[in-house]
Amino acid sequence: MQRRGRTRTPPQGGLVPLTAVTGALLAVLIGLVFLMLLWAIQDARGSLVTARGGRPALTQAMTVEKAVVDMEGGQLSYVITRQDEFLKPWRAGRAAFPVQAQRLVDMSPSPSQRQLARQIRQSGQSFIHDYSVPLVDAARRGDPAAVSSARTREGRQLVEALRGQLSDYLADERGVIDKQEHALEHRMDHLTFAASVGVAGAVLLIVGFGAYVTRVIVWPVRRMAVTATRLAAGDLSARVPPSGRREIGQLETAFNSMAASLEKSHRRLRLLYDAGTAVGTTLDVRRTADELVRVAVPRFADHVTVDLAAAVLTGGEPANDDGEGLRRVAIGGIRDESPLAPVGAPAAPGRAAPGTGAALHTDLRTAPAGWATDTRCVDRLLAYGMGSLITAPLSAQGVTMGVIAFWRTRDSPPFEKDDLSDAEELAAKTAAAIDNARRYTRERETALALQHSLLPHSLPARPAVDIAYRYLPTGTRAGVGGDWLDVIPLSGTRVALVVGDVVGHGIQASATMGRLRTAVRTLADVDLPPEELLTHLDDLVLHLDDGALEPAGEVGSTCLYAVYDPVSRHCSLASAGHPLPFVITPQGAVEKAPGQPGPPLGLGGLAFETTELDLAGGTTLALFSNGLVHSRNLDLSQGLDRLRRALATPGESLEATCDHVVAALRTGEPADDVTLLLARTRALPCDQVATWDVPSDPEHVARARTLTTRQLGAWQLDDLSFTTELVVSELVTNAIRYGGSPIQLRLIRDTTMLICEVSDGSSTAPHLRRARVFDEGGRGLLLVAQLTQRWGTRQTSAGKTIWCEQALPPAEPS
Repeated sequence: MQRRGRTRTPPQGGLVPLTAVTGALLAVLIGLVFLMLLWAIQDARGSLVTARGGRPALTQAMTVEKAVVDMEGGQLSYVITRQDEFLKPWRAGRAAFPVQAQRLVDMSPSPSQRQLARQIRQSGQSFIHDYSVPLVDAARRGDPAAVSSARTREGRQLVEALRGQLSDYLADERGVIDKQEHALEHRMDHLTFAASVGVAGAVLLIVGFGAYVTRVIVWPVRRMAVTATRLAAGDLSARVPPSGRREIGQLETAFNSMAASLEKSHRRLRLLYDAGTAVGTTLDVRRTADELVRVAVPRFADHVTVDLAAAVLTGGEPANDDGEGLRRVAIGGIRDESPLAPVGAPAAPGRAAPGTGAALHTDLRTAPAGWATDTRCVDRLLAYGMGSLITAPLSAQGVTMGVIAFWRTRDSPPFEKDDLSDAEELAAKTAAAIDNARRYTRERETALALQHSLLPHSLPARPAVDIAYRYLPTGTRAGVGGDWLDVIPLSGTRVALVVGDVVGHGIQASATMGRLRTAVRTLADVDLPPEELLTHLDDLVLHLDDGALEPAGEVGSTCLYAVYDPVSRHCSLASAGHPLPFVITPQGAVEKAPGQPGPPLGLGGLAFETTELDLAGGTTLALFSNGLVHSRNLDLSQGLDRLRRALATPGESLEATCDHVVAALRTGEPADDVTLLLARTRALPCDQVATWDVPSDPEHVARARTLTTRQLGAWQLDDLSFTTELVVSELVTNAIRYGGSPIQLRLIRDTTMLICEVSDGSSTAPHLRRARVFDEGGRGLLLVAQLTQRWGTRQTSAGKTIWCEQALPPAEPS
């Protein structure tokens, strides 16, 4: 029984606000990084445009300088050589300079540069108009002043001044461009650092958020997935370790609650399943109650008691349902000692009476009058620590048989309303099993009573054999079987030994067994040979259902019938599907009787064979049923070998041998009836038998009477002489008159009877009839029947034998 735990409440604040804030920060940071990058790009673009704007000015300045160089070189070459071809570059430079100088002014990026460009333009135009053109014109005219040193120095000074201005312009422009490029590089370094910091911050923020999400979401979800896999594999004790982090904590709590609910439902279903399979395995009322206790403790309750009406224990129905007369049949708990009444004691009086429905008492301290009326009992139970109680009646088929009480101590969670359904289900399953056991007990007792009434209550001593037997009815659900055994006295001190087994169990098998046993006794009175008796019995089994309103179903049986004659020490036996007996010689050797069993009874049309045995005095015949040598755990051949070994161990008596054999072969509750019959043969001494051949002549009747009287005198039975003479005279006369040769007279004296037998060669059996007044015959057999205790006739291989018995007079006390 699992203890209930407290559910942790997840902290306030969810993952949604945290995710939103983190996402906003990340967006702002990434936005700033992108703004910085855009600003850097725009600034670089401006610097690049500025730099690009200064580059054309430098090129244009160099173009202007080239025009000045062309003019200077052309005029100087012409002045020196006076060749017109040198005027071409001069004219080209003179024409290009104004245009290029003006373009330089226009392309200058700054006012200072434009001012310097204007000065270059003015200086150049001044050089052209004030020096270069007059110099060329003078040289053309041949003026010697054109080549004078003074004129040359003046021109050089003007050109150097102009070149100086161009050099200053180029130097200033290159300085501006270099400054802008250095500034751009510096700004790009700062922007790169800032962008790197921003990107690194964004990456760190992303990594941190990813780690947080992994630790707070991914790992718990993975743990829940692992737990779900364990749950799916059947490990219902698996739980997710609670992290207590916002929605994930709530999800873990819900997941664990679901797993706990699933485990509780599984425990409940497992409890009910185990109750369905473990309660009612045996059709015994007390063991069924004990099985419930073992199932319910400690999984459902700390202590369980089962009280039943006394009538239920014997298979009857309780006379009332008011709770009176209940007896405790089972008790169990987590501790051996408890204040509850022990097994066998009357149920404690109180409110927990059957028939009132299941009742729940959550706290026994609040309302003790609601569950008990004995104040001392209440005090003991409360002092022991009993905390809650559920009582449920045991009812089946509208019959209330008792009550179950489920107890929990204060160390365990108290019973709840949900536990009522479990208690009612356990009670219902137990009630059905107990009702089945009760009905089985009643049916078994009925079948046993019927079988015991049909079986011999005791086997009287016979002069031919010493008898010992055992009959053990099966204890399985199938019920009592149809095994039987019998010892039937026959004429001439012979005895018939019978063992049989009817197919099936229960009352029907017992009734069939009784009919077959009666039939065997009836056929044995006719004194039929074993094979003929089994043939008649087989025909009877075939017609058992004839005329029945409802057929009893397929009827089959096995039977072994053996006849032993102590005079001749001859035994003849026949089997109808039954195992042949073992023969134990006086020296202790155990042998199986020769021959093969015939077909079982109920097949019809098949012949049975007789096995003839000559037995020495003191030989033991062991007749048994299949239940002794065959079961689910014991093969037939193995069982026969074990029986042979058990019979080879001699006992002090036949009774001791029976006990030893049953103990050796019975390893548990027998699955079928166990039948064992031991018969130790005796040989009738020769001085107790007298035999004479009688010729088929009426004159020899008197001689037969004389021989009889003389033998009775030798046996000191003179008191029986008159009656025996008359009986012998009638029987011998009938044999001579109506029978045929050979005729034989035999007298047998055993311990209690004097037997007279007359045999002849005719197979015609005589009939007892009442003679009329004027009839000359017909009174002989009637006279024999009146003078003797029993008489009869039996067929032999040579004809027939008519016999009669007289009781010996009581021996005088010495």
